[in-house]
Amino acid sequence: MFVLKLFYVFFGGGLGSLVRYLISLSFINYKLPIATLLANLLSCLILGIFLVGIQNHMVTDNARLLLLVGFCGGLSTFSSFSFETINLIKDGYMLYAVMNIFTSILICFTVLYFFIKNS
Repeated sequence: MFVLKLFYVFFGGGLGSLVRYLISLSFINYKLPIATLLANLLSCLILGIFLVGIQNHMVTDNARLLLLVGFCGGLSTFSSFSFETINLIKDGYMLYAVMNIFTSILICFTVLYFFIKNS
């Protein structure tokens, strides 16, 4: 049973990473790290929806492992967010870096707050 749980995390993480990569290909020519923002926002939306489902007992443990731990873990990326923000600073785009920090945090926190507050 433990091996099956590991598989759910592994498979979900691979799918999440693949979706993140496809999102990044869609925004490859942008200076601003829009792809990372969208990946993190999508991850927060999925997390919020499933948090509501967990509280309503509509989500199984296997679905939680696949989607929350695996998929959302593979899709969201704090390391890319940090790296891209540092590169904006290095390249002299301090205002964009600050905007990236506040926009990412504000949007993702607001999405999760909305789901948690309304559950």
